[in-house]
Amino acid sequence: MSDVQVIPPRSGVAFRLDKGQVLEVVDVEGCQVSDLLAFNAGDVREVVSNGRTFDYEETLKLTTGNTLWSNRSNPMLTITRDDVGCHDFLLTPCSEGTFRHFYPDEPVHRGCFGNLAEALEPYGVTEDAIPTAFNVFMNVPFDGTSGRISVEPPPSKKGDVLQLEAQMDCVIGLTACSAYASNGGSFKPIGWRIL
Repeated sequence: MSDVQVIPPRSGVAFRLDKGQVLEVVDVEGCQVSDLLAFNAGDVREVVSNGRTFDYEETLKLTTGNTLWSNRSNPMLTITRDDVGCHDFLLTPCSEGTFRHFYPDEPVHRGCFGNLAEALEPYGVTEDAIPTAFNVFMNVPFDGTSGRISVEPPPSKKGDVLQLEAQMDCVIGLTACSAYASNGGSFKPIGWRIL
């Protein structure tokens, strides 16, 4: 894995992923979440949509063979390999507000939202255009009766991989998540590479 790019803990990056290329997200140490966003490289107003994805894929548990869809009902990314089978597409990127709400005794951090906003700004993406992220390896179980959700440590192990094939030219935002609960109380790097 010498060609894997490493995102330091509690930070994020943005980059171009062309149609047909495969993005590999790697949990380099284990038990770490990565927030992933995708925008149409030709028009960043077209963005990955959890609502369209749940609707068209007819499942909340997205894994190998499932596609992430855009707000314009176009396929964006197809999952081609999934070592973990546990991801979240319900919760928004953590932010300063998240830290004030859930972690009032901890220092406020700009979170994945702030990291994504900074990384995506050169591509013309504004803060208000940041949607719910596809939270790679994040463990958000929900009760089928009450509908109550919780955030538990991710089950990913060192070296676990998620691969996504681009169905259009994309701009990708990717983080090493900053929230305590999402990562089992610790912060680690996340790896990525384009195959």
